[in-house]
Amino acid sequence: MPISATVPTNSIFRDDILKGKVAFVTGGGSGICKGIAESYLRHGAKVTIVSRSKDRLEAAAAEMKKNIPGAQVLAVAADVRDPQQLEAAAKATADKFGRIDILICGAAGNFLAPAESLSYRAFRTVIEIDLIGTFNTIKACFPYLKRSGAASVIGISASLHYKGTALQIHPVAAKAGIDAMFKTLANEWGAYNIRCNIVSPGPIQNTEGMDRLSNKAYHDQLIARIPLRGLGEIVDIEHACLYLATDAARYVTGATLVVDGEWLSGVYVSCRVLQ
Repeated sequence: MPISATVPTNSIFRDDILKGKVAFVTGGGSGICKGIAESYLRHGAKVTIVSRSKDRLEAAAAEMKKNIPGAQVLAVAADVRDPQQLEAAAKATADKFGRIDILICGAAGNFLAPAESLSYRAFRTVIEIDLIGTFNTIKACFPYLKRSGAASVIGISASLHYKGTALQIHPVAAKAGIDAMFKTLANEWGAYNIRCNIVSPGPIQNTEGMDRLSNKAYHDQLIARIPLRGLGEIVDIEHACLYLATDAARYVTGATLVVDGEWLSGVYVSCRVLQ
């Protein structure tokens, strides 16, 4: 039986389960990370959204305030490749909301390219955004996370690297590094009660990433290779990140939560290109 066609809209968690918490979300101006930010706001958290595009951020923040009663959201433009900009964004968050308890590292870059023709600069750029940008974000927010006393850091990874995906050597390398980084952080920062976990989305429809890496004509073939017989929705990632941010996951750290319907990652891009 295929995955239900009905997209879940109701949360099993109390509306106020994140009340008093403050979340810092990179990539929060669009796509999956915007959905995560909205979910946190709906459950009582105050949220800072961060990305390079000031216009996109301000539009996203205005939309959140309009659609979510009482939403307290701060939009701060910053490039995750620049530690000083991230430190300023973290300080602005603490100045406005008093703390940072939840960190979502979601800023990322991606495009299709065979390894043999991928330029040195292109490879480096993705590593700088995804991997180094994740470290920069965590480092900039660490002083506030440490003071929280019960913080949750969530890295948005991918399932591309678990089996290897053609034309994706750059994000595969970056995401594998992020997964390893979080394992180490979970060990080092457990003493501060900072939990560090990974959420790895598979093929999630209505996202920029899915639009770049596939096309609608190929979706039926892709779905046929997914045991749950369906593409994921942004809400599926929202719920995973909501769980990991709550006390329901208080004893979960160093974990990787793969949300992909058991997608066979190696088949996806290569088949799309070869056919």
